[in-house]
Amino acid sequence: MHGMSDLFWLFLIITSLQPILKQRMLLAARIRAMRALEQKRSSRVITLIHRQERMSFLGFPVVKYIDIQDSEEILRAIKLTDDDVPLDLILHTPGGLVLAAEQIAHAVKAHPARTTVFVPHYAMSGGTMIALAADEIVMDPNAVLGPVDPQLGQHAAASIVRTVEAKGAEKCDDETVILADAANMALQQVRRFVTGLLEDRMGPEKAEKLADTLSQGWFTHDYTFLPEEARELGLDVSTDMPKEVYDLMELFPQPVRQMPTVEYVPIPYRKTGNGA
Repeated sequence: MHGMSDLFWLFLIITSLQPILKQRMLLAARIRAMRALEQKRSSRVITLIHRQERMSFLGFPVVKYIDIQDSEEILRAIKLTDDDVPLDLILHTPGGLVLAAEQIAHAVKAHPARTTVFVPHYAMSGGTMIALAADEIVMDPNAVLGPVDPQLGQHAAASIVRTVEAKGAEKCDDETVILADAANMALQQVRRFVTGLLEDRMGPEKAEKLADTLSQGWFTHDYTFLPEEARELGLDVSTDMPKEVYDLMELFPQPVRQMPTVEYVPIPYRKTGNGA
């Protein structure tokens, strides 16, 4: 009986340690994958990858999003990078706090060496704002960017302004009028910031036009720009995504579900004489 008790406690210890060991192995694999990409491109690789997304109809209510801790970590990583070392930022995010996104975008733009943003799946809202700061955006052919118009609470700033304009301020309560004033200021601030990100590369006139398109609420906040439309807007977008980026994304799995909703044989299929 004493031996069975020892085996039970040993099993319990191993079971409790297994998630910790698995997480450590996953972190080590991420470091190896990042180093492989860094060595290939002679760059500093930084990831901003948010999982556990929950989609909604008119936006992205999320569990994880761009916050001040993200901006602090990325700014710290950029400061640890020499001015002549290129910067590669991998983005997978629904967006987040405007302040944090603007801090990251400003730091990316200010880095003297070439900066590249990789978007393997999507970089919406604040993620798109960060992408606009880079010298080049590399997207998967099916990846998307989105508008960067500010949101106040549950509503788009542009919609708040247009509603008050349509009804007339005299027909709105004081709180709504104040909210519309704040929304108008937010719209102007974001347009000015985005114009500043772009004007060095495309000139003031084109930069202001693109900033207006992306920031002034002409689309719903979850509208998507595929690479072709992003190029039509004037952005320098490539679809030459390194395999190492996809390999790295595999090491950021979604939380395990009870039953998978997508299943496939995880190997490349190539045409052969006897079928796939």
